[in-house]
Amino acid sequence: MIRQVRKPFVWLILLLGFAANGWAQPPGYEGTQASGSLYRIATPPPEKYNRVLLIYAHGFQDATDPVQIPENQMRFGDVYLPDLATSLGFGFATCSYSKTGLAVVQGVNDILDLVSIYEDVVGRPEKVYLAGISEGGLITALLIERHPEVFAGGLAACGIVGDFRAQIQYIGDARATFEYYFPGLIPGDPLHPADDLIHNWYGPDGFFATVVAPALTDPAHADAFHEWAAVAHLRFDPDDREATLLTSAELLLSYNIVNLNDSAETLGGFPYDNTFTWYTGASDPWALNAGVPRVRADQIALDTMRNQYTTTGSLQRPLMTLHTTLDQLVPYPHETLYTLKNLKSHSYGTQRLNLPVERYGHCNFTLPEVLGMFAVLLSYNGDLHLLLDGLGNAGETLPLTPWASISATQVTKDAQSIAIAAGFHHADSPHAITPVRTQASSTSRVQRRFVR
Repeated sequence: MIRQVRKPFVWLILLLGFAANGWAQPPGYEGTQASGSLYRIATPPPEKYNRVLLIYAHGFQDATDPVQIPENQMRFGDVYLPDLATSLGFGFATCSYSKTGLAVVQGVNDILDLVSIYEDVVGRPEKVYLAGISEGGLITALLIERHPEVFAGGLAACGIVGDFRAQIQYIGDARATFEYYFPGLIPGDPLHPADDLIHNWYGPDGFFATVVAPALTDPAHADAFHEWAAVAHLRFDPDDREATLLTSAELLLSYNIVNLNDSAETLGGFPYDNTFTWYTGASDPWALNAGVPRVRADQIALDTMRNQYTTTGSLQRPLMTLHTTLDQLVPYPHETLYTLKNLKSHSYGTQRLNLPVERYGHCNFTLPEVLGMFAVLLSYNGDLHLLLDGLGNAGETLPLTPWASISATQVTKDAQSIAIAAGFHHADSPHAITPVRTQASSTSRVQRRFVR
């Protein structure tokens, strides 16, 4: 396998406090994988390196975007993820995937290859942890299920972990029912959008902003908008109902318009089917169900989704999940479905816990929530000390930005409270978090190390 490796580069550090505490800028590498995916690697100074690799699986990018590492998904507020990981002593790696649009299979393969690249460039780590958001959350779950010999554990945030076909149905139903309430507003075949619409959808002069949004916010259409939102199960913030309904509408319609054709091409056939769907929530459900456009999925797409894109729930390594309860793009019931799979395979509690976050928005988390669940993940393997060692002794602070810092003590407190919310018991020690394990799982524990 031939890989292009560019010359080492130095990360542009935004977390200015690192230098003040003696942190050298982390060395790194970037290059191109054989698949065409772009990769990026960063490592801490040798004396700070804990020999554990953290891989980040990014979320969905529109099919119209070029192949690139999405910088807008590499930040948590003002915090740059490679800087945060390396400041804690972890090696860090990520990649773009070899295509945009639907890229689950490509992401799985490219991340597996990325582990090998890291070995070649940096050296073999003792363990590999994986964290992903949205589409990357599904990639994370699939890799943890399928490759326990490679990954020590994973953190999947707002991921499509329950049922991939159900996600396609949710997005497709929004577009199909929209056509009933706003017939002809979006031109062309509602489930096979034309290229000119796809390329003129976004932006202040795009079709959504100039045509669809004004129609949805027109008081004359308020009843139609609200009934469609109920039928399509659009999520909203009760404290800001109208604005968040519009946000949800834009996001779901955008996925249909911009990405449905790519999804069909990637899956080898049309994936959405509402032939026998009975829609509820309308003032006249008979008229709605008679008037909504109907389409049948191709069997090859259904088979591909079932075989390559759908989780099993069977885990041999820990997988932590967190999800906002009012996620407007990847609905929270994915976590419920995945929990049922875990229970069937005896993996829930023994290998997985979920943190529900009572909030509107897709992947709308706070830094303590994410760090807390990462601490819970490390605790499953007895590795919480890696995070605490990276933060320094209790009371010392890690500068996240020139204006904010966190301490080991605070992270431990956050992790304890989040662990309890997710269903953990914790030991008396302030630095100990103990997962709830069944008798069977405790007697069959294996050494969770990086094994190839």
